[in-house]
Amino acid sequence: MSDARTPAQIEADIVRRRDQLAEMLDEIGVRVHPKTVIGDAKAKFVSSVDHTAGRAVVAVNRTVSEVKAQFVSEDGAPRLARLVPVALVAVGLVGLLAFSVRRRRG
Repeated sequence: MSDARTPAQIEADIVRRRDQLAEMLDEIGVRVHPKTVIGDAKAKFVSSVDHTAGRAVVAVNRTVSEVKAQFVSEDGAPRLARLVPVALVAVGLVGLLAFSVRRRRG
């Protein structure tokens, strides 16, 4: 099989291929440049932090909803049977803290 291309066509192919290689080398140079590597690392870190923060927000929202469901009925009315004991425990704890602080001062 003989190559029927003219020397001008061969030279044009060589120039085109040389330009393609130069472009690839420039791209490789940009990819391995320290600023590019650092920028990519920072972007991955920020993405990871954003993902972790998003998961934390979802977990907190879920927990708040579950706790709220314990103290508020579906129609939005407070569940006094659950609120009163919790309020009494909270008042008792505050009273104990206040009493212990007074004993330390005196």
